[in-house]
Amino acid sequence: MTAEISPNTKAILLLTAPLILSKNIRSEKLLTPTEYKKLAVFLREKKYQPSDFLTERAETVLSECSVLFGLERLKNLLARGYQLSQAIENWNAIGIWVLSRADPQYPKKIKHLLKEDAPAVLYGCGPIALCDKQAFAVVGSRNVDDELKAYAKEVGLKAAKNNIALVSGGAKGVDQVSMGGALQAGGVTIGMLADSLRRAVLDAENRTYLQNGQLLLLSPYDPKAGFNVGNAMQRNKLIYALAEASLVVNSDFEKGGTWNGAVEQLRKFSSKPL
Repeated sequence: MTAEISPNTKAILLLTAPLILSKNIRSEKLLTPTEYKKLAVFLREKKYQPSDFLTERAETVLSECSVLFGLERLKNLLARGYQLSQAIENWNAIGIWVLSRADPQYPKKIKHLLKEDAPAVLYGCGPIALCDKQAFAVVGSRNVDDELKAYAKEVGLKAAKNNIALVSGGAKGVDQVSMGGALQAGGVTIGMLADSLRRAVLDAENRTYLQNGQLLLLSPYDPKAGFNVGNAMQRNKLIYALAEASLVVNSDFEKGGTWNGAVEQLRKFSSKPL
């Protein structure tokens, strides 16, 4: 996967991404996912692309889009070019790339199922082609006993044996154990992270699997973003969207992120063909 970022993706990052470099740098008021969805529809109807904000057509496009959010807000966001270049340099240094919905490499499964609700950008490290493989999602609680850990690991081993990519959230407990089982057996895994992508990419064990093409790490959130319950809930739909089938190894009854995420996806994707 190339680290080169397309003009469309650069524009989307300027409008939506915090570009976290240090705690001392303040972000402008970013477009929320709902606001960017509205902007994307507007641009498409006007036959514009996000990259037009960065060309000689910028003044015209900004003028037309100002009815949505105000000219000053859009200009302030798009003026973060230096901050973006610094962030890109930081990401490139450790092998992190960025895709937007405007890029042809963006995971087709996510785009097809979630449509305009698919994340505007995805940060990642590893072979994006793993998203095209037949995949099986495994999720579960962080705190599980040894018996359930052994079961989760066995599921990972079987996925690897059958040449099926294992998708999970990369969290402690069921996620990490099942992914570890698949990786140790020579299989491939996709970790859809809710936080700390940068830290995961720099993990020594992960680096080995990333370098040999067994592991793909993805996140819809800034690589330095910390844990947030809301973010974790939102990324759950991306785990399910990448998989043809899913297994919930363990969950509290009628409460918690694992339960709520599974119930939500059953309602949304129950008719998804296998």
